[in-house]
Amino acid sequence: MGEQQVNLQVAREHGLTDQEYERLTTTIGRTPTIEELGVATVMWSEHCSYKSSRFHLKKLPTEGRRVVQGPGENAGAISIGQGLAVVFKIESHNHPSYIEPYQGAATGVGGILRDIFTMGARPIASMDSLRFGSFDHPRTRYLVHGVVAGVGGYGNSIGVPTVGGEVIFDPGYDRNCLVNAFTLGVVEESRLMSAKATGVGNLVMMFGSRTGRDGIHGASLLASAEFDDKSEEKRPTVQVGDPFLEKLLLEATLEIQKGDLALAVQDMGAAGITSSTVESAYRGELGIELDLDQVPLREEGMSSYEIMLSESQERMLLVTKPENVEAIRAVCDKWDLESAVIGKLTDDRMYRVKRGGKEVIALPVDLLADPPALQRPSVAPAETTTEFRLDDLPEPRDYAQVLRQLVGSPNLCSRRWVYQQYDHYVGAATAVHPGADAGVVRVLGTDLHVAMTVDCNARYTLLDPYLGACLAVCEAARNLVATGAEPLAISDCLNFGSPERPEVMWQFEQAIAGIRDACAAFETPVVSGNVSFYNETEGRAIPPTPTIAMVGLLRTPKPVTPWLKAEGDVVILLGRTREELSGSEYAAVVHGNTQGLPPWVDLEAERRLHQVVLEAATRDLLRSAHDLSEGGLAIALAECCFLAPEGLPALGARIRVDETMRADAFLFGESQARMLVSVRREHVATVRDLANEAGVSVAVLGDVGGGMLEFGGLASVSVAELRTVWESALEKLVG
Repeated sequence: MGEQQVNLQVAREHGLTDQEYERLTTTIGRTPTIEELGVATVMWSEHCSYKSSRFHLKKLPTEGRRVVQGPGENAGAISIGQGLAVVFKIESHNHPSYIEPYQGAATGVGGILRDIFTMGARPIASMDSLRFGSFDHPRTRYLVHGVVAGVGGYGNSIGVPTVGGEVIFDPGYDRNCLVNAFTLGVVEESRLMSAKATGVGNLVMMFGSRTGRDGIHGASLLASAEFDDKSEEKRPTVQVGDPFLEKLLLEATLEIQKGDLALAVQDMGAAGITSSTVESAYRGELGIELDLDQVPLREEGMSSYEIMLSESQERMLLVTKPENVEAIRAVCDKWDLESAVIGKLTDDRMYRVKRGGKEVIALPVDLLADPPALQRPSVAPAETTTEFRLDDLPEPRDYAQVLRQLVGSPNLCSRRWVYQQYDHYVGAATAVHPGADAGVVRVLGTDLHVAMTVDCNARYTLLDPYLGACLAVCEAARNLVATGAEPLAISDCLNFGSPERPEVMWQFEQAIAGIRDACAAFETPVVSGNVSFYNETEGRAIPPTPTIAMVGLLRTPKPVTPWLKAEGDVVILLGRTREELSGSEYAAVVHGNTQGLPPWVDLEAERRLHQVVLEAATRDLLRSAHDLSEGGLAIALAECCFLAPEGLPALGARIRVDETMRADAFLFGESQARMLVSVRREHVATVRDLANEAGVSVAVLGDVGGGMLEFGGLASVSVAELRTVWESALEKLVG
């Protein structure tokens, strides 16, 4: 391949536009080598360069009093006190997971783990956001089984617990599943590591796995292009992971960093050696020289092109002083890892690569790392039929049957079948297991608890991208508040169709604006994230899915949990209920209606609700707390009955129904800025006073007790019966 001649047609086959190829040839004043074309292609790919999104991402708030590291490094970091920071990020591995679900999901987990320990942080918890098509689609069950097994197989083996997440089913993902992986780690603030190369003459080393042919063009031709009827042929571009090797890599990396042996560390993810070396040199405003003869290979006959573009997993890059090389080799030998000096830093800001004594790449670092940001055309889609009339939905005759139907529906039933395949207790730090509003982990050796959640309602964002993205941030914040945690910062994973389509760019711009406004209102800056474009097949894009991962810090000695605790406790609804059913699970599942607009958003009302719940939690007034979202009040209350850990009784509840509005809107509407709490009877007045002082609506609905779930005179259903439907539904659906 090294002898292949480069021309415009070859550049097009690599994914470059005519304008990009002209820019490359004009800048260097000659025809590029095939290796130069390869590295330019991957560095200018959508996946690596963010060329279609950078202009808009700059609109997001990224600074705050707790921000230690914002966007620009492998992950973001915020201070949690006691000299500690949490490092976290969410990232997509959508295209590989559709082509090869087990390895795609597994290497997605491996990649996000490396982003965290690259920065000197020990990973302590992971989550995932998974989206699949309808169960009517023939590929859905295959994808579900493969992806869930891949997430569990990698996370369980490396010993990082999966403490929460979400699994959504929608026909919009029939031909493009989404696999978004999140990991959080802890580090001493003073020991936070950078990927910025420093010091002319310092050496560049790689360590970990040997380099093979897997994953070549994963970033450029797989993750930066939509699918078509030949997508199955892209299977060889999916990487293969080894979680046991990654465990060794993790320990070796942390030991090297603890010994102050590295000046910079960078994960070899998308585009492998190319992206890691280019990005590190670019951050340090330096040049770099590489000798590919020094790269440890696991396959014979690999060309320079293949070595540069390989995405073999479990590899790290570091910059070090010459006198530290032997100490680093000793650490790698201890952990049975390959290590090699493959280059050095220069002062000419050139990216030079040689093989067999011959220079095969000589390009400016800035040319590769900083392609022009594109301001692609953006046009709102032509008017679609979104009109929604409440009168078009007939009120149910049998509310008990509707409740059964909803708790057994794909998006409201228990996710136990999924999370039982994950080890969520390894590490002995998990304080709240999957299934609650948010995952909570202890920071061992301290009295600190960190809460985390991932959220997005893509039906909302499809109906209105601005409101939907805004509401994703709102729901994430409420989920943290429900545990007694103050929301602090977010990482976002923005999943969209092709940016070359103006209506997709309009969705993206609107979503960015929604995230911006909600994050500004809650003072939760965006410290890291990922953009995944081209999630479409044969011109059909996924619903816009801006997934929000939010992190918070508990204000309470132990987390508040959602399940009902004791007979006689009082159930209270905080927040205003409107007669809103458009965009709801009830409208979609029971009536087949997906039109209209998402629920009304009131960011100030959300803030006041947070204040009330956090104050009540801090005063130890709450026995339980649960966010109201998909499925509304009735589903939230049912979950409060179901979620009790094994061995504890599943208590029922009796509540009154508001007779001033339609009963189905009261029970199943998804009005925002609401929380369901239960308190001891003697604390009702105090909670009511807190709500009134903050201007938050408060309604005493009823009390806890018995084995039935009763909604006024409308329905009375056995908790045990409903729980059986809820717990068994997903297992039956996935077969």
